[in-house]
Amino acid sequence: MGNITLFSQIIKKIDRSIFKNLVKEKQTNKGCKGFDSWTHLVSMLFCHFAKSTSVRDISNGLRSATGNLNHLGISRAPSKSSISYQNKRRDSDLFRDLYYSLLGSLGQQASIKRSKLRIKVPVYLLDATVISLCLSVFDWATFRTKKGAVKMHTLLEYDGKLPVYVNITEGSVGDNKGAYDIPLEKGSVIVADRYYNDFPMLNVWDSKEVFFVIRHKGNLAFSTVEERELPTTTAQHVLKDEEIELTNPQSKAKYPGRLRRVAVWDEENQQTIELITNNFAWAAQTIGDLYKSRWEIEVFFRDIKQLLHIKTFIGTSKNAVMTQIWTALITILLLKVMKATAKFGWHLSNLVAFIRLNIFVKIELQKWLDSPFMEPDKPPQNIVQGDLFAQTP
Repeated sequence: MGNITLFSQIIKKIDRSIFKNLVKEKQTNKGCKGFDSWTHLVSMLFCHFAKSTSVRDISNGLRSATGNLNHLGISRAPSKSSISYQNKRRDSDLFRDLYYSLLGSLGQQASIKRSKLRIKVPVYLLDATVISLCLSVFDWATFRTKKGAVKMHTLLEYDGKLPVYVNITEGSVGDNKGAYDIPLEKGSVIVADRYYNDFPMLNVWDSKEVFFVIRHKGNLAFSTVEERELPTTTAQHVLKDEEIELTNPQSKAKYPGRLRRVAVWDEENQQTIELITNNFAWAAQTIGDLYKSRWEIEVFFRDIKQLLHIKTFIGTSKNAVMTQIWTALITILLLKVMKATAKFGWHLSNLVAFIRLNIFVKIELQKWLDSPFMEPDKPPQNIVQGDLFAQTP
């Protein structure tokens, strides 16, 4: 594999048969006039790996790989007008479905060993992040009076640190409203911040036998039903552990059952964190550790915004924005698979930077991932050259 570029080897991790089936199902090659769905995918992945800032950069960047395009499965570099046109026209759902398909086939490779959590049930982290846009240019992306944005509602698997559900909406959609359709897995636990204090939604989760750990708002109206015993020697950061009932009539009608309230002291930020959950069996320290794990989704949002190209967009239509975000998610999936399978201890930021610098270098991918700083071969030993005219004894 050392005779093809690094980028070509990364692209080969995508199962072409899966992609072809999706293209056939969605008919996304209909009327494409040479710029087919695969060329579109390769162009957008190049946009993220090379952090191209415009369609011109994508076109020129791929054009510079003359002689290596056939390894990418494309015949010629696309023009910037073709990229712009298909970003607007080709249904972004193709790339959304491809992400979920690749998550099923490659996602297990990206999983890492769970740490610090004492429970064995699946843990999911729920949050949303805002991607700001100029309202005068992206007039469909409503957010505030003079500001546009899209919001990426994300359910992140704790073990693999990859989204199992993403809902991209206008920025004006509330965090809780964008989470109504998340997949619910019986016996799993969902961890979220205070913006998900939506009692009708929490009641649905409880009825589906899904556990939740939510930071509650400061104005929560409740009465204590039973005080639970606090740890005496361990977990001294646990300040409160009690069973409660909601006292506000409207809230009580939406969630009639009991809740467990746990208050823990956050030493790092010097604040008290108050949590509600529908699990009455786990230790209070486990409840606190679950909420602390929510920081992983903030790390994911930071990585995808800083390392990939989704803070600015190469197209202004809604479909173009969706295409760029979904291909960014495919890129982060490929990056995490490479990071997880490498013997070298990569930081994701370093891996992205090194790939960007070596994107068209011809070197074996796995060998490079395992040992990016290979020692050069030792020089040959000094050999004393004989004198042609020397007299022999």
